[in-house]
Amino acid sequence: MTDAILIGVLVVLFIAALLAASKHLKRKSGCCASSRYQPKRKKLSHVIAEKTFTVKGMHCEHCQRRVEEAVNDIVGVACRVDLKSGIAKVSYEREVDDHVIIKRIEQAGYTVCG
Repeated sequence: MTDAILIGVLVVLFIAALLAASKHLKRKSGCCASSRYQPKRKKLSHVIAEKTFTVKGMHCEHCQRRVEEAVNDIVGVACRVDLKSGIAKVSYEREVDDHVIIKRIEQAGYTVCG
């Protein structure tokens, strides 16, 4: 009788472990992976222009950070993304062609509309 109870408890623990593992494995590892990494906010010495870009395909804060980091890597440009509206607000301290910004966002895996 004791062996049956012990086996029953082990089976329940095994099933619980399988369920927890399956939930973990179902999470997306590329896009929506949880990360505490925060890219540094880029400040420009003097802003000569600002422009907004509508970005499709962002689903989480990780996506937001990827877009910001991709654009912030361009010299003379700083970006802040509003995830809810899907808007990337880009500030310029020197002239940079829009196609350079769009190319960087698309290389990060997102689509620029309009």
